[in-house]
Amino acid sequence: MTLEEIYQGLASEFQAQTGQTAGGSSELAVRFYAVAAQIYSLYVQAEWTRRQCFPQTALGEDLDKHAKLRGVTRRGAACAAGTVRFYVGEAREADTQVPQGTVCMTAGGVRFITDRSGIIPAGEAYCEAPVTAVEAGAAGNVGQGTIVYMAMPPIGVVACANPEALSNGQDAESDEELRVRVLATFQRLANGANNAFYRQAAMSFDAVAAVTVLPRNRGVGTVDVVPAAQGGAPDQKLLDALQAHFDRVREIACDVKVLPPAVETVDVAVKLWAKDAWDFDKVAQAVRDRLEDWFNGERLGQPLPRAQLISLIYGVDGVANCQLVSPAEDLPLSNITLPVLGERTIVNGADSGKERGPSGSETDDTAEEGGVDGEV
Repeated sequence: MTLEEIYQGLASEFQAQTGQTAGGSSELAVRFYAVAAQIYSLYVQAEWTRRQCFPQTALGEDLDKHAKLRGVTRRGAACAAGTVRFYVGEAREADTQVPQGTVCMTAGGVRFITDRSGIIPAGEAYCEAPVTAVEAGAAGNVGQGTIVYMAMPPIGVVACANPEALSNGQDAESDEELRVRVLATFQRLANGANNAFYRQAAMSFDAVAAVTVLPRNRGVGTVDVVPAAQGGAPDQKLLDALQAHFDRVREIACDVKVLPPAVETVDVAVKLWAKDAWDFDKVAQAVRDRLEDWFNGERLGQPLPRAQLISLIYGVDGVANCQLVSPAEDLPLSNITLPVLGERTIVNGADSGKERGPSGSETDDTAEEGGVDGEV
């Protein structure tokens, strides 16, 4: 009911009772509008209260309260982490320092900072240092070889690169994502001994994106828990934390073991056509970003059909057409297998036999049916 409808109802009832009409600018009309506004605010408040009373429609802090009643907490944002190599131009006679706090970044401006100092020994070409994303979020889960710039290069250091993809970065859980987990607790009630209990306990960890529970995997009285982290495979720290938690809460006489998932590296090669007036390099970068975002821990145990990858790529703004070269066939992954993005090769379909790299340079295209050489 709108404010105007409430006002018209008051005016009509007044006219029916008194036979007089409240003029549009009279004092009585102003009073009716004031009363109608108060009544309307009560309707709005009542509707808001109704929505917040149920987990299906609650938002924000009130949804968090419903979640706590079900033993679920909202996952917070986390920073991606990994390793970066720092290179000298040529072997030096003295050690080269890479100070803690050195900032390096991707071409897209995603920044990372070294967690501790590193030393390139005399006569060596590089050293490795652990880095953490400056800002929390899934944007920090960048691919291999994408960290290529330094904000202020240390003296003697001329280049940097990450030998492996960075992982475990995650965005704060949205209301809709949390709502799905809360409603799932009503559909699969945990009783302290069933699959739902172990699944919900594992998903209560912020860094866990998905989990597979294997009852009696090693015989009667055993339960194996296989988690996946946000952005990829879980590290040993997360596995140890989960193991310690289950050692405390497991049912009596039950042997619970937390195991890492089996990793299936998926190399993606695609021939891409950009729409007219669209820059190919920008469209290709958007495709890379979409692939990196999609290959996260949430893919644990899910099959990987080629049609899904084609749809994902084709849905990127600026893509006119695409041809998926690799993988050459659907991947029917097991329930403990985590697909991880490997080499990403993008070839410009508008060019005849030319491949474009991340810097915009062109190389010979060796793409044939069944595979494409060279990473982008």
